[in-house]
Amino acid sequence: MQELKIFSGRANLQLAKEICDFLHLKTGAIQLGKFPDGENFCKIDEDVRGRDVYLVQPTCPPVNDNLMELLIMIDSCKRASAARITAVIPYYGYARQDRKDEGRTPITAKLVANLITRAGADRVLAMDLHAPQIQGFFDVPVDHLYAAPALTRYFQNQNLDPEDIVVVSPDEGSIKRAFGHSKRIGGKLAIIDKVRDNPLQTKQRNIIGGPVEGKICLMFDDMISTGGSICGAAKLVHEAGAKEIHLAATHGVLCGRAIQSIKEAPIKSLVITNTIPLPAEKKLDNIFVLSVAPLLAEAIRRIHSNQSISSMFGAGGSIH
Repeated sequence: MQELKIFSGRANLQLAKEICDFLHLKTGAIQLGKFPDGENFCKIDEDVRGRDVYLVQPTCPPVNDNLMELLIMIDSCKRASAARITAVIPYYGYARQDRKDEGRTPITAKLVANLITRAGADRVLAMDLHAPQIQGFFDVPVDHLYAAPALTRYFQNQNLDPEDIVVVSPDEGSIKRAFGHSKRIGGKLAIIDKVRDNPLQTKQRNIIGGPVEGKICLMFDDMISTGGSICGAAKLVHEAGAKEIHLAATHGVLCGRAIQSIKEAPIKSLVITNTIPLPAEKKLDNIFVLSVAPLLAEAIRRIHSNQSISSMFGAGGSIH
């Protein structure tokens, strides 16, 4: 590991520290800040010439600040003659703008991929991209990790009876994810029929499959942003007679009135990972945070030593 260096942006310092602890490394010395006019400042305080460098920076809110900081970090390492630069992006912002859903709109997920590539990243390590096709937006290799093993392990440790479990997909787009979890945890599968009224509002109509009455319902998603969709799905399942409802997601964006929605939702728990830091004002007694640092650290170790990443997730390299 001698030529491996890990630096962290300011978006998630704790996650970077946990990754380094797992690899028995110190986080690289770096100065980050802003000039009086608001421009970002970066200076690498260690020699990275000829090194294998990893930059840990989720592009979570404030998205534009964190993205710009990542680009500047990449450029700093490139100009300091790093041999290889890997952008470790646990949460990829702008991922939901992955296609033109109407005329005269951008594909911003592709634009961000272009910016990261042109800044000088040689490789990208990401987790649970909102749309898997985003991997194809990059002109450099992308290693795509899944938090599903950590989420599955959490519920397996709760000693739930598979006969009492129904894994509920909160919408049609999450069916594959829900099916994968139901195979590993056990239980039946149900799907929520959801329609989107506009970019910010959705409506849940019917439950397909199940039944959910008297059951422990587990609902998985890749992210919870405002919480409207998944909390609406939880309400529908509760009205159908579910005994307990547990929500789980990789990325706890939790913006807007998400915390209020979670407080009002008929759920027993919400399980998220630490791809995005959870500030103190958003912490609730029923929100549990799992660390994905061991998973990211193992991926970094394998990339550095030119080993397979896909074998971490079994045959075919897919967890779903």
